[in-house]
Amino acid sequence: MFQAQLQEDAARTQACLRAVMGGLHSVPVNAGMHYAVDGGKGLRGFLVQESARMHGIDPAQSVYAAAAIEAMHAYSLVHDDLPAMDDDDLRRGRATVHVKWDDATAILAGDALQTLAFELLTWAEIGSAKVRLNLVMELARAAGARGMVLGQAQDIAAETAALPLTLAEITELQGNKTGALIGWSAQAGAIMAGKDTEALRSYANALGLAFQIADDILDVEGDAVKTGKRVNKDADAGKATFVSLLGLEGAKTRARDLVAEACSALDGYGDKATCLRQAAEFVISRDS
Repeated sequence: MFQAQLQEDAARTQACLRAVMGGLHSVPVNAGMHYAVDGGKGLRGFLVQESARMHGIDPAQSVYAAAAIEAMHAYSLVHDDLPAMDDDDLRRGRATVHVKWDDATAILAGDALQTLAFELLTWAEIGSAKVRLNLVMELARAAGARGMVLGQAQDIAAETAALPLTLAEITELQGNKTGALIGWSAQAGAIMAGKDTEALRSYANALGLAFQIADDILDVEGDAVKTGKRVNKDADAGKATFVSLLGLEGAKTRARDLVAEACSALDGYGDKATCLRQAAEFVISRDS
């Protein structure tokens, strides 16, 4: 059920992004934008559309918000891969944007994807002006200095810190860097429906942390061909991770516990949340 829905939602989101970006001038920056959003699992876009379906909102309405978060996520990856940040040359099994073109193209493509995300959230198809404004405000908070950007800054600072991060510190860091956009995605449907977001917020908090722990595990056990990015880079850089702090088995246990927390948070939705529960299970069983 989940895998089929994930693929269907990802295809819908990609089609929306292609249509919106189809009229852009053919220059390297815009080619870089198309390249950056292509591929990937589309998990965040799925979370938007699934949380919307749970509240009776049709994908034709929610797809613009799904495309917005995928554009925002793609921007974050393009910038995260830059030499001044994580300095990665492989993403989704291909050369990163700055490697395929150059640093300036990658920076500008990322900037353009970020602004495209906010443009998409203004489209009337999403809902009332109040709904659209709430989505914009919450995404600005999740993506900016209160969320993802803060987490990236914390991650960079940790590389030169005198002491490795504690478990509490790395949990906070990853809650910002990875969890904030996942949180926005899972709550978007409730925001669009004008409903309470608390249950979905709790689900997303646990899901986002489980997702990052799974990434840390893949960095140790994963195959670069399957993950589409370099592995063992955290250990090579001497970075504190959930695996280095908890041990491999301890990290796996913590990830499983978080999935259980995420699923329990959805009890009030009953069978409507089956697909989201399966998504939580997928997060810690994936190989990429």
